[in-house]
Amino acid sequence: MLREAVYHKPWGAYAYLLDSDTLIVILKARKNDLKSCQLFHGDPWEPNKPLEKIDMKKAATDDLFDYFRAIKEVPASRRFRYTFLLDDGSEQLWYTEAGFSSKKPEPKELGIPFFEFLYLRENDAFSVPKWAKEAIFYQIFPERFYNGDKKNDPPNTVEWGALPVSHATFYGGDLQGIIEKLSYLSNLGINAIYLTPIFSSPSTHKYDTRDYYQIDPHFGDLATFKRLVQKCHDLGIKIILDGVFDHCGFEFWAFQDVVQKGPKSKYKDWFKIHSFPVKTQPKPTYETWGKDIWILPRFRTSNPEVKQYLIDVAVYWIKEADIDGWRLDTASEIDHDFWRDFRKVVKAAKPEALIIGEIPHDASPWLEGDQLDSVMNYPFRDIVIDFFAKNSITAEEFDARLAKLRMQYKQQVNDALYNLFGSHDTVRFLTLCDGKVEKMMLALVFQMTYIGMPVIYYGDEIGMSQSGHNWEDSRAVTEWNEIKQNHKLLNFHKRLVAIRKTHPALTGGDFTTLHWDSNANTYAYLRHNYEERILVALNNSAQTQKITLLEEKTGLAEGQVLVDLLSMERYKVQDGKIQLFLKSFTGVIIAEH
Repeated sequence: MLREAVYHKPWGAYAYLLDSDTLIVILKARKNDLKSCQLFHGDPWEPNKPLEKIDMKKAATDDLFDYFRAIKEVPASRRFRYTFLLDDGSEQLWYTEAGFSSKKPEPKELGIPFFEFLYLRENDAFSVPKWAKEAIFYQIFPERFYNGDKKNDPPNTVEWGALPVSHATFYGGDLQGIIEKLSYLSNLGINAIYLTPIFSSPSTHKYDTRDYYQIDPHFGDLATFKRLVQKCHDLGIKIILDGVFDHCGFEFWAFQDVVQKGPKSKYKDWFKIHSFPVKTQPKPTYETWGKDIWILPRFRTSNPEVKQYLIDVAVYWIKEADIDGWRLDTASEIDHDFWRDFRKVVKAAKPEALIIGEIPHDASPWLEGDQLDSVMNYPFRDIVIDFFAKNSITAEEFDARLAKLRMQYKQQVNDALYNLFGSHDTVRFLTLCDGKVEKMMLALVFQMTYIGMPVIYYGDEIGMSQSGHNWEDSRAVTEWNEIKQNHKLLNFHKRLVAIRKTHPALTGGDFTTLHWDSNANTYAYLRHNYEERILVALNNSAQTQKITLLEEKTGLAEGQVLVDLLSMERYKVQDGKIQLFLKSFTGVIIAEH
């Protein structure tokens, strides 16, 4: 047994409350090292009572490790002391907080050497808004979505459809345009919208905020925005805004006060000014977002006045317009204390408000239940691109990387991760697929049946791609000419969205890998809950492939009939297995009939 590979800690993603009455315990060990893993538990205040045993099941396997999981109803006493018995076939070892021993540990005062919860506090259970599990997001870059009110167009507006020349190319997209396209979005089936910034700003992207309390005049006004939110809610669509609280724009009123008054400005400590007078060239004399991007002065969020101002902004838009949450720009660049206070105030204003952070890497420190609800799942995007778009990893590597990512977070976090293919900051997914729609469609089958919130970047559903690999190309205007839209792809999106919304196992079920074949590049998995079992099989190769799924792994019964929700083709469990023949770059979603 490789002891160095065995790992557990009684907090984080290794031991946590799934809800107030359910405890999850995870142990990590070297891949294929343990034959069995058992958890023994009892009450720390009843040391003489025999310990109860749970056979831990293997929940996931990545490239190096196996993850064993126990799910336990919380005892009435809400006290829990535990240890592990590990067996690799040649030796048995007890694993406790003190380390390894061949002898069964004996309880001592204060629970040492056992792992222990002296009390499982129900308010420590991390909960995300209930609607997040069922959310299917649609991201909109307002300036490039649709021009619904030409009266508020910027004076230099160009013709809709022309390629953007720079970040300063205006097309006139606005909030009225979104209102006029809500029937389109409702027919697509999405039930949540994320808008990139809509507050007053001189740019097309609006990440250089001028006034956090004013809708940009080229987008509309407060009344228009409130009408948009109300119409979304009438259609069962949630709407969240982009909160740019790490930095503001050069024209932000408080920063302009510093520019004009220098060290005499009462707002000088709102920012990190290196020297006065404030200069932008040849290098900014103040801290900025990015590297010397002079139009984006960075806030000093540790300043209580700044913190209060920004948190007040967040609450204002919840109370004034009834928005459903925030997507937080560059969230990892703001201190944890800020986000803890932010969460308390936002959740007090609207308990079901969703808080999503832009953190491109492991976001565990922000996802303990005291700060964010979710993050933009860029690691998911990387895995999807490597497997489906680039074919640069095998099916085994695909499964291993997904497993590692799932085990990184608590289950309730995984259920609410923002699973994107692309955004306003990335190359469009179809472009990464070299324009091969069948690859994108296969990836969509996976996205819409995997754990987390699927996200559609505006225009992806109609086959929008880009000519280059820069930001502005990915922010081109939406193609509303139906002749130029890919209706096969659009209808495929609609079908998948409808399937996801109809089957609870896809929004709240567990995930189990059933099959991978790196030579054939095929992959299959099970989504399941108490209500149903959904099998998904993918052929990510250029040839027709056979996939065999065994009855014992799927939990299905001999003779049971299943149906592919995409083609309506029927399958039957025969001789303890299901055999599938999939054409190149196709997938099936098989449900119990």
